Amino acid sequence: MKAKPKKSAKPAPRAPQRKAAPKKTQKDVAPKNEVKEMFMSWFKKHKQVGQIMTKQQVVQEIIKKLDAKQNDALEDAMKELVESGFLEVQEDGVTLILTAKGVERLS
Repeated sequence: MKAKPKKSAKPAPRAPQRKAAPKKTQKDVAPKNEVKEMFMSWFKKHKQVGQIMTKQQVVQEIIKKLDAKQNDALEDAMKELVESGFLEVQEDGVTLILTAKGVERLS
């Protein structure tokens, strides 16, 4: 009688491991809101429809006072203020004009 060959001991197959869903990182909106508030605070001091914040004033009153996170949020903050109708941007892309809706928000 022939001996049966021994089966080699192989580990049991593993069930495929589940990969966790990527965590949704919530973008910190505080810096953006702080920047928006900086703009609106400046306009609150000069509260009148059509008030202009020049490029030089934007630099002096806003940009020079921003920390790194706020600086990253600057473009989004300006975009939201314009989209909401509170401000308009002139052709230079920096000069801001307070709208009637912006004055209402400040009231």
